[in-house]
Amino acid sequence: MDKAQASRRRLLDAGAGEFAAHGIAGARVDRISVQAKVSKAQMYAYYGSKEGLFDAVLADQVEGILDAAPLTADDLPGYAVRLYDAYLAHPQLVRLAGWARLERTPVGHLFAEADESPKLRAIADAQDAGHISRELPPADVHAMVISLAMTWSPGSLTYTATTADPAADHDRRRSSLATAVRHAFAA
Repeated sequence: MDKAQASRRRLLDAGAGEFAAHGIAGARVDRISVQAKVSKAQMYAYYGSKEGLFDAVLADQVEGILDAAPLTADDLPGYAVRLYDAYLAHPQLVRLAGWARLERTPVGHLFAEADESPKLRAIADAQDAGHISRELPPADVHAMVISLAMTWSPGSLTYTATTADPAADHDRRRSSLATAVRHAFAA
């Protein structure tokens, strides 16, 4: 990794923490710059604005979740559990998405490419293969699986899990989540 890539990585990491904690409006470029050990001028050269940095941070966090939780349409319950684990390991993504909803995109798709998602194609293929019910459009299946996986995330209205919770609690939640997804979308 060259020096510029390392600086960008530090900005993305520092920005993730700052934006997750304070939102776009409340985030301070000064704090991000100090934590990342990158000048504000360089940050603006890389990302153009605080909003540009936020967009890059959110995209980076989403990419991390895509890597951590691949969708294999013949195993939708496993995908939901991988999402649960990814949200547990990276709770800032849920907070960042919440801030994006509150401050930038209150309605509609949070991500413009949502309708062309390879995940939707994988779900449609699994529906064609008889693994997932055809009664629901692929986009609805995907949205509901994500919501079920977020049941114990920082976006939960009832309980937010942490890595400090007992392993038995995580195992119970994973099992409950997999069972719910299996039954909800069975062919």
